Amino acid sequence: MNQLTHFNEEGRAKMVDVSHKAETVRIAVARGEIRMKPETLALIKDKALAKGDVLAVSQVAAIMGAKKTSEIIPMCHPLFLSGIDVSFYLNEAESKVEIRAEVKNTGQTGVEMEALTAVSIAALTIYDMCKAAEKDMVISNIHLASKSGGKSGEYIRKEFNP
Repeated sequence: MNQLTHFNEEGRAKMVDVSHKAETVRIAVARGEIRMKPETLALIKDKALAKGDVLAVSQVAAIMGAKKTSEIIPMCHPLFLSGIDVSFYLNEAESKVEIRAEVKNTGQTGVEMEALTAVSIAALTIYDMCKAAEKDMVISNIHLASKSGGKSGEYIRKEFNP
């Protein structure tokens, strides 16, 4: 488990061969956040930005990002994703948007990278849509919250709840 698998015997990068793995249902949940000024968060909440509904656009962008993960992360396998759900929580007390992405498939390799990509793309899209109002936003805390399926089984990050 602690051995890096994306290198061949010569120490060069390779795409891992998953042909020997059984197909199982795999689910990954990733989370992240983007912090901003309260005024910017209010613009998102009120749908008052010139570019439109920030969260609606970010949700579609996150789904598109998850579907295209193998095109931007070199060693990721192209996957048939059976489900992608992205949600947002406007945390007014801490002036941030919390992002959660859940990705599912039935296959021979997991969907952790797809979930992490979805969260990343959602946060970047929020930044893009709000940058005219604020350039000081900070994207942070992007992490895998949980995963299930496959040989390694279930993982739940201890300090975070999926």
